[in-house]
Amino acid sequence: MSNLTERRRIVFRHADGELYAVSRNGGAKHPGYLYLPQGARPTDENIVGVEGPTELARIALEGQCAVRCKNLSTGAQHYLHFSENELCNYEVGSEIAAALGIPEIGSVGEKETALSRQTIEAAMDAYDSYRANGAHSDIFGVFGEPRDYWIRSTRERENRVYPTKPLIGFILGKTELNGGWGQKADAAARLHNAGYIIVDQNDQPAERPERYEHLMEGADRIRLCALNYFIEPGREKAAREVSIRAGDLAAAIGLKDAFPNICQALGGEKFQKLAQVPPPTSTEPNPSSSTVFTYTLNSQPEADTVTDTKKAPSPSAVNLILYGPPGTGKTYQTAWEAVRLCLGDEATAALNGQDGRAELMSTYRSLVSEGRIEFVTFHQSMSYEEFIEGLRPTTDQAEDSSAGTGFRLEPAPGIFRRISERAEKGVPTVPRENVVSLDGRQVFKMSIARANVAAEDYLFEEAITEGHTLLGWEDIDFSDDRFSDVEEILEACRTHGEREGEVTLQSGQVSQADVFRNQLDVGDIIVVTKGNRLFRAIGEVTGQYEYRQRDNRKYCHRRSVRWLWVDRDGVPASEIYDSNFTMKSIYALDRARLDTVAIESYMNSGGEPIHREARPHVLVIDEINRANISKVFGELITLLEPDKRLGTDNEIRLTLPYSKKSFGVPQNLHVIGTMNTADRSIALLDTALRRRFSFKELMPDPSVLSDNVEGVDLQKLLSTINERIEYLFDREHQIGHAYFTGCQTRADIESVMRDKVIPLLAEYFYEDWSKVAAVLGDSTHGPARFLDAKQIAVPGGMTEGDFSSEKLRWTVKDKFDFSEFAA
Repeated sequence: MSNLTERRRIVFRHADGELYAVSRNGGAKHPGYLYLPQGARPTDENIVGVEGPTELARIALEGQCAVRCKNLSTGAQHYLHFSENELCNYEVGSEIAAALGIPEIGSVGEKETALSRQTIEAAMDAYDSYRANGAHSDIFGVFGEPRDYWIRSTRERENRVYPTKPLIGFILGKTELNGGWGQKADAAARLHNAGYIIVDQNDQPAERPERYEHLMEGADRIRLCALNYFIEPGREKAAREVSIRAGDLAAAIGLKDAFPNICQALGGEKFQKLAQVPPPTSTEPNPSSSTVFTYTLNSQPEADTVTDTKKAPSPSAVNLILYGPPGTGKTYQTAWEAVRLCLGDEATAALNGQDGRAELMSTYRSLVSEGRIEFVTFHQSMSYEEFIEGLRPTTDQAEDSSAGTGFRLEPAPGIFRRISERAEKGVPTVPRENVVSLDGRQVFKMSIARANVAAEDYLFEEAITEGHTLLGWEDIDFSDDRFSDVEEILEACRTHGEREGEVTLQSGQVSQADVFRNQLDVGDIIVVTKGNRLFRAIGEVTGQYEYRQRDNRKYCHRRSVRWLWVDRDGVPASEIYDSNFTMKSIYALDRARLDTVAIESYMNSGGEPIHREARPHVLVIDEINRANISKVFGELITLLEPDKRLGTDNEIRLTLPYSKKSFGVPQNLHVIGTMNTADRSIALLDTALRRRFSFKELMPDPSVLSDNVEGVDLQKLLSTINERIEYLFDREHQIGHAYFTGCQTRADIESVMRDKVIPLLAEYFYEDWSKVAAVLGDSTHGPARFLDAKQIAVPGGMTEGDFSSEKLRWTVKDKFDFSEFAA
């Protein structure tokens, strides 16, 4: 089965089995199809763009340059070579195969040399050098004086006629070959099939021998010659338009009485695809030798347009840890840092401070809903399997089975891999006015017939054309209101069902009918899949359950649907969901794993291709030092370094242990962590992590507090307590200002001191209450402001001399004295 589509004209298969398609870059800096010259690093100045897929195919199949292509499963972009270890098989469209003179399907070691116009014209340049100064004489000198077969250059040259055999010899690196066209491998035959005009020494077209069936003829030949001799030269001159007169093309090729064929070829869709031009204008009469076709150049198809995620404007990768004592606003500060990294300094300048907090958090939540900010809290049980990827149990229920039992383990991405892949793919651009939103809607995966059964293709086409969706299973009419109860569906399936085996609530004919009839509401969204890895339509449910019996008594259950987007070839599931779909006919998709922005983009695209833009993404890791960093990050700690990110000179990719996928961290993913220094000293943090992050200290700031809350100076209270803590313990165990920011009354202050500050001090000093008292300004010989200390009498059987100091019983007072901190 072909992997090509109307818009996808070049597909490669990787040595690991993954499919890749070339994609046209939509960025302004490097428009077109991109590749890296031989040996070049993936840096901005090394990337080269070409306008057409035919030229990129030639470059790719030569195997020396790395071309940018998109993984059809994940959507990730990579620069890869056509080689045994990378892109080892190819499939190209017939127009590309014809232009390059190669088979439409081939593999490494089997492909024939691609004879593009650029390759042939470069050989002519080399032959000119040989004529001028003897260059390349090791090849050209062997052939001697040319005699019979020549070709006409497509460029304006002093001498436009060149011998066929020396050119092909130079291209192939051979000195022994036939210059004629009796065999497909002969020089003139190769050049003829590449769309060049075979002429004699006086530049008169040679007549194609009718007996040679391997020589291209008819419309294919006309299209290639028009491309090589008219369209491409126009592009080289940066012309905005090119006109082709049917009579001129006929004379150039040497065709007689072929004007109907020429006009049909020049005006048809195949030539538009081959030349990458929109439909031309033409003069009347048509067809005629005087018919002129005018083409607008430099128009490229919009399919598979992806803004280069590596080259989009973005600050360099930031790895930042905010550290300090508890209550200093580290988690509070992450919101501003995350929004700043996503939107830039200028856009967030007005959001800093308490006055802009509400707007900041609104922006933060919006970015979270777009999938550009993720938040996770580390803990002692955090593992690699949760953070990067692990195996998760999955249960499937096929459409033709009566019950689903058992499970299998499948690789599932963790939060870090999910946001990394989202950042690498880029954010889909959403129309300015979303007609349809996911707010308040459920999203269901739905199968319409079996995608791998050609005999059932008509069901999908019928559903799209007539505006409904279909469900198979039992031929039972569930229209009656009583079937809103799943138990009634169960009973009907047991009584009237034709499927064998025990029928339970978990059986497909029961559970799937219940979801389709009762759980799928009007207004909900269905995503129609094509197998487990692709989706091909998105629609809005507009009607209640209906039963429409068919002659074959299959797929009789239906719901009316307004189709919002359809692509019969299918798009990878990874575009909207972070895993493959399962085999169930219908089930609700997990909203946590759904790319809301992406699916809304498809819903509101009007059927147009989806464009993506590279935008910054941020992962916030709260309490980063509470987990075992080596255990959580594993070997991927190296990939966090800014100079090891994708697209840098020192780019590193690793193969993940469970999914076996190649993985790297994009430059537009920033990581912000928070660390409580009282929980674990910064000096004890994993050295590997410490080296890859920059650190920003957040200490207590008394100035943000009020200096008079019902007579209490909170600034003085906090400063005094922290000075005493630092003297008795260290600066990392101070009390943060966040404990007191919500205090509006004296009662609030007492509550914070009693329930938060004093217990925290007791923990700091390991229940040494004499030090807690010292911090609070209490002593056994002075006034008791916060704590009461009473001497414990010596119990019977013990003497006071058995201990060197008096023993005290400490209690927290019912009412605190804040006179030391009076405003």
